[in-house]
Parts: sequence; C-alpha cells; structure tokens
Amino acid sequence: MTSGNLLTDHPELYEARFPDPGRLAGRWTEDRLRRYGAGPAVLDLGCGTGRDAAHLHAAGRRVVGADLSEAMLAYARVHHPGPRYVRADLRDFALAPGPGSGAESGPGSGAGASFDAVVCLDSALLYCHTNDELDGFLASCRRSLAPGGLLVAEMRNGAYFLGRNDLLDTPRYNTLSWQGTSYRSATTLRVDRTAQLLRRTRVWTADDGSAPVEQHSAWRLLLPQELRHFLASHGFTVLELHDGPGPRTEPPWQEGALPTGSADADRLHVVARLAG
Repeated sequence: MTSGNLLTDHPELYEARFPDPGRLAGRWTEDRLRRYGAGPAVLDLGCGTGRDAAHLHAAGRRVVGADLSEAMLAYARVHHPGPRYVRADLRDFALAPGPGSGAESGPGSGAGASFDAVVCLDSALLYCHTNDELDGFLASCRRSLAPGGLLVAEMRNGAYFLGRNDLLDTPRYNTLSWQGTSYRSATTLRVDRTAQLLRRTRVWTADDGSAPVEQHSAWRLLLPQELRHFLASHGFTVLELHDGPGPRTEPPWQEGALPTGSADADRLHVVARLAG
C-alpha cells in the first residue's frame, strides 16, 4: 500500500468526488460578503481547484487564491481562470491584492495593499492544529486585511463531537468512476482527544490493478466559544457564528436563508470583522 493524497494530487478527481455544479459554496460566500458590505479585494485561503475563487471573481471581485498544493494551483489557473493564484501557507502568510503575478507582501507594498475580506472554506482553517498555528493564521489575516475587513470561514464544528460518535470509528464508503477507472474509498474518522484533533484515514482502491493508496489527515476540533476567544484576541468582532444553513449542511443554504441561533450541528460558519 502506498501513501499520498489521491485527491489533491489529482484535482480533476477531486472535483469529480466533490462536485459543486451550482457553485453553492461560492454563492454562500458572496452572500455573506454582500450582506456585510465587503469591498472588492478578496483572499481565498485554501482555494483548492479554484472553483470558489473563480465564482467570486465572476461576481466582480478582485481575487487572490492561495493554496499549498502546486497541483491544485496549476489546475486552477487553467480550469478556473480569473483570480491570481499563489502558493502560501495559511498558518503564516504575507499577501496583498496588488498587481502582477507574484504575492506582494504586507502593508506598505503600495496602493491597494490590503484585502477587504479573507475567505477560508471547507475546514481549511482547521489545518491549524496548534494554538500557535491558529495565532499565526489570525495574525496573518490581521496584517493582510484593511481596517473593518471581514473574515468568512466555514468548517467542521468541534462541538458536534461532544458526546456523539455517529461519524466516528466506522468506515464510510464511496465509489466513483473517473476516466474509465472505478475508485472506492473507505474513510474512517477518530477523535484524538490529547491533541484535540479529528483524525481521518482514507484508503483508496481502484479496479485498474494499481496499489491501494492510504491517506492520513487531521483537523483541529475547535469549539464555538474557543473560536470566539481566538478571534477577539486578534481584534475581530464576531458578526455571525452558527451551524447553518451553509454550503455543506442538510438542508443546504439557499438565497435569503437566515442563520440559525445554534452552533450544535456538524458544520460551523463564522463571519468576523477586524476592528476599524
């Protein structure tokens, strides 16, 4: 058995496994940005294949998409053009929405050197596993945002796993066909309480005779009040913090839907404003 990340190494397969033909995540994000009057310059952290960044670009925004995966970025530039795509680590970055193909660094890099909003979807924020990494992420957001700028994030909700195990320890299976090959994945989640992480093991098998691929990843299990504390300590005021509806909830978000008053289900959505 080999190790690796079959989905991030093959962005076309990622989009086949997680289709979003209606651009629900991008539409939800644009709705939050419009609701709170965000300006046009947006940084999409953990942009992946670029679908959401391209939707925000098509909505009239000036978008930089950032990711650690060179394969994802190369795919995004070809298949979801419009934004400027750069490689960056969300745990410590210095980016600005200036012109050119590079990543201008920090305040002082010229006119328009601050973003009006930072977007971080699909649990990308939870790749900050430690308190220091979370502080690094939020400090980088603070440096990159204009006063009054927004942080919009969507992620798994750590509170869901308090006393619940319906998503844990039992493999869940999925199959799909892509380019003439049938793939089957077995995904198992477990809680690492010592590290406060949700650990995922995913084993891929294919009917083309290739060796199985085993992937390991993990997300920080953040509780809603814990997230509020981190945001406040970096100068953010929480405007929304709730469990839905959102792009990955059931039922999913629809235009005009208002947030719930709870933070109990398995997804967490936050909009926060940096002090002006």
